[in-house]
Amino acid sequence: MKRHALLVCAALVLPASAQAGGLTLFASGEALATEGFADPVTTRDGWALSFTRILVTIADATAWRTDPPFAADGPTIAGEPLAFGGPFTVDLVDADEDDRVAIVTVEAAPGHWNALSFTLAPATEGPFPGRSLVFEGVATRAGETVAFTLVSADAIAHACGEYMGDERKGFVAAGAPGDLEITLHLDHLFGRADLPSDDPTNQEALGFDRFAAGGEQEFTLAGLHLGHVGEGHCHVAPR
Repeated sequence: MKRHALLVCAALVLPASAQAGGLTLFASGEALATEGFADPVTTRDGWALSFTRILVTIADATAWRTDPPFAADGPTIAGEPLAFGGPFTVDLVDADEDDRVAIVTVEAAPGHWNALSFTLAPATEGPFPGRSLVFEGVATRAGETVAFTLVSADAIAHACGEYMGDERKGFVAAGAPGDLEITLHLDHLFGRADLPSDDPTNQEALGFDRFAAGGEQEFTLAGLHLGHVGEGHCHVAPR
């Protein structure tokens, strides 16, 4: 069983069980964060990646009730907002058995919170101030081993529609809590060898070859769409 996630935040964080009928915000890097990239799902250029931690800082997280549903086709969501507070820095590796990190629970009115906005923002404190996203780990390929720390200082605003996955999310009823999820698709950064080379994911992803020198290196999120809500899309723009 994985350890409980360590949360670093600028607001009071309550455990998910503390407010029955509330709305809990989760973050997930899915199995690629907790289990890494391993054969056959190595990076697009054939590296296996094992992460010791993946730190992401989330600011301005807000749930929305919208009618009609928000189509993630622009930066502005029109509807009833519900602020989660923050900023929050979470470790996507230190997740639960469902590969999720519980960030915060807030009281929410009954209904369907069917949109979500947030910003990947540079941290103001902690081990990597000024960095919004940090990957630490080890890469291996053909007997070569590389220790790496990849950091980004980019601030990227996300405006997302409804979560898409096996189950719909965001429903709150009296005595029945709901949840929403920020999902980071790591294969949009590193690609994946089990997909064709001309797959859009591999065409846009950076891969790992450019980081093969190891050590601390900086990268940009420009042109990459890591942030999702499950498989649901977000409109992204520099902040």
